[in-house]
Amino acid sequence: MSGVKEFRSYREQIELLTSRGMEIDDTDGAVEQLRRVSYYRLSGYWYPFRAIVDGRRSDRFVEGARLVDVVALYEFDERLRTTVFDALAPVELMVRSSLGHALGRLDPCAHLHPELLGALARSGDQYERWRRRHQSEVERSREDFVEHHRAAYGGTLPVWAAVEVMDWGSLTRLFSFTPELVQREIAEVFALRPPQLLSWLRALNVLRNACAHHGRVFNRVFPKPRLPRVGTHVALDRAASAMNRTFGQLTLVQYLRAASGIGPSRLVTRVLSTYPAVEVVPFSQTGAPADWRSSDLWR
Repeated sequence: MSGVKEFRSYREQIELLTSRGMEIDDTDGAVEQLRRVSYYRLSGYWYPFRAIVDGRRSDRFVEGARLVDVVALYEFDERLRTTVFDALAPVELMVRSSLGHALGRLDPCAHLHPELLGALARSGDQYERWRRRHQSEVERSREDFVEHHRAAYGGTLPVWAAVEVMDWGSLTRLFSFTPELVQREIAEVFALRPPQLLSWLRALNVLRNACAHHGRVFNRVFPKPRLPRVGTHVALDRAASAMNRTFGQLTLVQYLRAASGIGPSRLVTRVLSTYPAVEVVPFSQTGAPADWRSSDLWR
């Protein structure tokens, strides 16, 4: 078929990698690895092993590129995804609870009344698009509390229940629509200003989705959040230059946990410490400084 790459068997994929300079000592083991994790999923992990020619990544691998190192990075990332997803969960729950409670004081269904929300909810069609998306979330839900509200109240959820069926993106959008007073109340839970918290929620949506859907967290470029003024928090200052890298994003997670009273995740620290010894792709590629564990968020 024109325009579509030809099919390659596992052994043909191994031969292609070898022809491009990848060191593979155990062919049978490599074939078994490709059966468990596809060629194209692993390709994101061997990308930094590809040689740069004329300012662009070529198909050739650098000298010393080994498939065992690629697999080690993949397995590290697998551990990291699971751990970070768990570490983010209590932060997400706190945002849900705080947002539902603060809006509920305004009106049990404040999220359905743009006149009770901030100016953004009454500007353009953003709120209406969010409203349609939220309605779809409610209709898809099979949670017991949603079924109860369908039977007893015609399916209308009060805001403190509605936030429980929203995904992170919908929750973030609702936060952007809330009145400034409500935004300040929620941001203060995390010792941030509203514009900062909004940018953090947007940035961490990418990280959370990568963790939830088996995406790559290691060596990925993330959106940069807005940070507090320099000198407000030393750990954030030290990670500022790496905010679009893995370490910077994990620092955001640790800060949110610490500021809200949950406490930094020791497990994230331990997993980050298991980064494999890969000479071609050193630990510094995560954006972490050499003394990263000296920070109060990472001790």
